Amino acid sequence: MASTVIDVPRTHGSLLLGGLFGAGLSGLVTVQVIVYIKLYPMDPLGVKALVLLIWFLDLIHTGFTWAALWEYLIVYFGDTESADIITLCLALTILLTAILTFVVQWIHLLSNKNWYITSPIILLAIGRLGSASATSAEMIYLQSFDLFKLNFRWLFSLGLAFSSAVDILVTLSLFFLLQKSRSNSLTLDHVIDSVILYTFEIGSVTCAATIVSMICWLTMNDNLIFMGLHFVIGKFYANSLLATLNARYELRRSRTLHDIVPQSDYSSHPRMPQFRNPLVCTQL
Repeated sequence: MASTVIDVPRTHGSLLLGGLFGAGLSGLVTVQVIVYIKLYPMDPLGVKALVLLIWFLDLIHTGFTWAALWEYLIVYFGDTESADIITLCLALTILLTAILTFVVQWIHLLSNKNWYITSPIILLAIGRLGSASATSAEMIYLQSFDLFKLNFRWLFSLGLAFSSAVDILVTLSLFFLLQKSRSNSLTLDHVIDSVILYTFEIGSVTCAATIVSMICWLTMNDNLIFMGLHFVIGKFYANSLLATLNARYELRRSRTLHDIVPQSDYSSHPRMPQFRNPLVCTQL
């Protein structure tokens, strides 16, 4: 961004749109947390603590996002060089996104006890967190997008690549786990198919957001569109996990309805799948 003329719509405008959309998603996170508290008061304390941790991280991320917007739109108003400045709050949003992403991905991985599958994914997730931490540290030190891109473009790209890889592998591992559960249980095929489709959709949204942000980062050197997209990545992760947890209510209700069907009707009303791994139901 060496040019002295700021392309406001694609720099400050993209940050503002990302912040507004992110705030909406943050509100949705809050709604889902409230729904979770009402629907699952008997969940283990550890699960409740993780939900509250995700909520807290999301709120902190939103606070830093809007603090960064205040700096760019108000404090640096009229400054022709402001699009190149990396503020402290902006750099910290990257770190918080990485932490939130890591927590969500870690919870997903814990639902799968096949360590041959999860071990490489965990290493990639740790790599993502490490690269994002280093990215934030260098941004805070350099305070310039031009300098950061000149010296550490690869670092931010590596973090996004790690995140995309983890999303794909987590989605595939959950797909494998669900397929295995269907082949080894009394099943409701349409329920399992719905859950598989839901898992694929959730993984696709989070992965697509990360990939698009990386493409914008690598191909658009004169704007901050990539950063506006990055504002919402962590919120997609938070919403995906909470939506998965809250979806258990409908699955349990479906199981209850099928449990009251008489034995003679089992052929037309098959029972809810009995997963071999009880954590699969938590994942659902």
